[in-house]
Amino acid sequence: MSSLSQRRDAPPPSPAGGGGEWRPRTEEQWRGPAKSPVIEGDADERRERRGKEAVPRGTCQTMCPARELRERQLQSRLHRFEVLAGSEGDRRPKADPLRVVKEYSRPAAGKDLTHPADLRPAAVLLKTVCYLVDDIVASPHLRPWTEAYSFAFDRLRGVKQDMIIQRVSGLSCVAILERTVRFLIYASYRLCGEPVRLYDPRINDTHLQENLSWLLDCYATGAGPHANQDEMQALGLLYNLGSARATQHIMELPDRLRSSPAITLALSINRAFLERNPVRLLRLARRLNFLQSCAVHRHLVTCGRDLLLIYSHGFSSRNCRFPLGGVARLLSLDGAAAARLCAAYGVALNRDDQLVFSKAAFTEPEQGKLHCKLYHAIVAEKQRELGVGDLIHGFAGDK
Repeated sequence: MSSLSQRRDAPPPSPAGGGGEWRPRTEEQWRGPAKSPVIEGDADERRERRGKEAVPRGTCQTMCPARELRERQLQSRLHRFEVLAGSEGDRRPKADPLRVVKEYSRPAAGKDLTHPADLRPAAVLLKTVCYLVDDIVASPHLRPWTEAYSFAFDRLRGVKQDMIIQRVSGLSCVAILERTVRFLIYASYRLCGEPVRLYDPRINDTHLQENLSWLLDCYATGAGPHANQDEMQALGLLYNLGSARATQHIMELPDRLRSSPAITLALSINRAFLERNPVRLLRLARRLNFLQSCAVHRHLVTCGRDLLLIYSHGFSSRNCRFPLGGVARLLSLDGAAAARLCAAYGVALNRDDQLVFSKAAFTEPEQGKLHCKLYHAIVAEKQRELGVGDLIHGFAGDK
C-alpha cells in the first residue's frame, strides 16, 4: 500500500489515555548535580572525598525498616498483603516481617528521608523487587489484580526513591529498572479499560517513561555488556511509536545493537506507523512476542482508524462493497470486533456482511468510547503458557 503523508513528530495520545512521551534524561537529572572537575591539590581532593561521603548509604537489610514497620502496625496502616496470617481479625492486625514492604513516602518539610537505617542497599532493593514480582504480581491467589498492581506500584515507587537518594547505579540498578519497565508495560495492557479509580493510564505512563529514560541512560553511561539492552531498546520504541525523540535515540545506537532482530523489527513497525501504513504495521505486528505486543497494543486502535479512513476515501462509491471478512483479516480482528470498530467510525454494514465505505459518512467516535481492549484477543493469544513472573523477570525469551 502506498504511504500517505508523514505523521507529526509527536505521537497522538494513546487510546488508553497515556499522554506521556519518552524523553532522554541526562545523568545529572537522575543523580543530582555533577561534581566540579578535580583540580590538582589536596584541598580539592578532600572536597571530592567529602562529596562522596555525603551520599547516604543504607543499612536496612529488610524490605521495610523496623521503625516504619512499628509505626504502621500501631497506626493500623498495614496492607492486607502484609498482615501476619491468623491476625487478620484482630483489632490491630500484626505485621508479618517477611511480607511488609516499605511504602513510598512523599517528601515534606522537616521529613528526613536519608537516615541510613531507613534506606535499603542495592542488593536489598533488588530482593524487594523480586518479592513484589514473584509473591504479589505473579501470585495466582491475590485477587483482584488491580489491588496487586496498586500495591506493587506504590512499593516500586519506594524502591525508586531509595535508589535516587543513594544514587544507586551499576548492574543492580539496571536489573531493578528492567523489571519495573516490564511490569508497567504489562500493566498498561492488562488493565486497559479499567475504571480510573482502579487504574490511571496517565500515571502509569508517566512512571513508565521516567523509569525507561533512567534505564536507557544507564545503558549509555554504565559499563556493559547488558544482555537485555536490545530487548529494552525495542520495547521503548514500540511503546513510543511515532516519537521523533525515541526514533532519533535508536538511530544513534551503535550499528551492532541497532541491527539486532528486535530493534530491526521495531524500526520497521515505527516506519509503518509514521507512513500511516496500517496494513504493513499490523502484518509486522504478528511477529512480535507477547511483551512487545503489550507495548504496541495502545497504538492498534489508531492503526484501525487509519485503515478505515483510507478505505473510506479509496472505496467511497455507491456501488462499491467490501467484504467484512477481508477488513477483519487486515485488522487482525474477528468479525464481531471488526464490525464494532467499523460502526464506531460510521462505516455501514449491509445484510450480506459487506461494508459500504463513504468518505462523507466517516465519523470520529466520542473520546474514550473506544479502548485498545478491542485488540486484547490478538495480544492474549501470544501469552499462551507464559507466566507473569517469567515475563517480568525477562525469562520469556522470544515467546
